[in-house]
Amino acid sequence: MGVQIKCFHEIITIGYRVYHSYELPWFRTLSWYFLICVNYFFYGETVADYFGGLVQREEPLQFLARYHRFISFALYLAGFCMFVLSLVKKHYRLQFYMFAWTHVTLLIVVTQSHLVIQNLFEGMIWFIVPISIVICNDIMAYLFGFFFGRTPLIKLSPKKTWEGFIGGFFSTVIIGFIVSSPFYSFSKDYFVCPVEFNSETNRFSVECEPSDLFVMQEYTLPAVLQNALKWETVNLYPFAIHSVFLSSFASLIGPFGGFFASGFKRAFKIKDFASTIPGHGGIMDRFDCQYLMATFTHVYIGSFVRGPNPSKVFQQLLMLQPEQQLGIFHTLHSHLRERGMLPPAATQTE
Repeated sequence: MGVQIKCFHEIITIGYRVYHSYELPWFRTLSWYFLICVNYFFYGETVADYFGGLVQREEPLQFLARYHRFISFALYLAGFCMFVLSLVKKHYRLQFYMFAWTHVTLLIVVTQSHLVIQNLFEGMIWFIVPISIVICNDIMAYLFGFFFGRTPLIKLSPKKTWEGFIGGFFSTVIIGFIVSSPFYSFSKDYFVCPVEFNSETNRFSVECEPSDLFVMQEYTLPAVLQNALKWETVNLYPFAIHSVFLSSFASLIGPFGGFFASGFKRAFKIKDFASTIPGHGGIMDRFDCQYLMATFTHVYIGSFVRGPNPSKVFQQLLMLQPEQQLGIFHTLHSHLRERGMLPPAATQTE
């Protein structure tokens, strides 16, 4: 939350400084109001998904959870109406520029910050490894560019070179493949288990039986590699293979987040987003690639890794009325009996 608010503040402040002389009414006030509305929506969705048992025990939370989306939309509409009422004839175009500026900032910063939180709930490893990979790629690309760089890569960043880009890619993929295993070899539960909320103890739980991703598997090598390495099989953690894809994205596409930020800063003739970190600039200067990486990680998990989440389904069931829960129980009971996973009704009676 702290990083998100600071990044939002840095981008909004740039817009305010550029158009400060026009004295646009309510610009900063409405920007922060929309930030509160969007955070209320996203964090409310998270509470409803992961804290269903707690919500059911608290009367005020039941009301807020039941009508959460309506309340969120009503709050947004209030800000929308305030913006319309603030329109001044001589500044129409600039005011709509700033309205779009605020919403794009919310999309880039707040929405992607929410995905970082979702990644955390999948297990700490899906948070630490992607962040580490991006940092690794920054370092390796810098080193290769510093020692071997000759060919400019992109005009937006004159110091970036093809040698640094390519060297950073291969180095990051190799390092990501090698160092991913210690994260789940030494502290399995804490790093690899999805975070679940126990409604009975009101505590988070990170205890689980590790999924197949974190269990050593034997793989048969292609014939070409068998001839070259003289090995027929190799033992790997499946997550190491996923780390190769994460590393590839961080090295090939991740830098474009930095190029995008560079273009933005050049458009407004500024060197850094802010001066929060001496020698590095603002928080946004450090997180331009991280946000893009977090979004890819979330999409990757949803597409190739995660199946249905029993804990999340259970929390949603707790939000239903008792008669609805009973109906689902009977339907599930009949379904399991038809599949032979439960004894027939006659056998149960005997």
